[in-house]
Amino acid sequence: MNLTLSIQGWFYLLSGLWPIFSIKTFEMITGAKTDKWLVKTAGLLIASSGTILIIFSGTKAALYLAILNALSLAAIDVFYVYKNVIAKIYLLDAVVEVGFVCIYLITM
Repeated sequence: MNLTLSIQGWFYLLSGLWPIFSIKTFEMITGAKTDKWLVKTAGLLIASSGTILIIFSGTKAALYLAILNALSLAAIDVFYVYKNVIAKIYLLDAVVEVGFVCIYLITM
């Protein structure tokens, strides 16, 4: 469980910081964004959660944070792809997020 929490933490930290350091490459993959400040805000929040998962990967609180973050991000991905608001590439993220949750459910 701890290794998976750390992996999810690094995934969140790196993917959250990506639009901060290179919004241009982020948009090349995910599509153009109107409110870049909002993308960067969400990125920093995701990176913050990732940092907590890395630091506290041995705790139940980190496990709960990991599961809730993964379910929330997957739901957002699927809903807004379905509504044609965001690019279909976000479904790949939804698969990763659900994968994390499945690992936790299997190993709990």
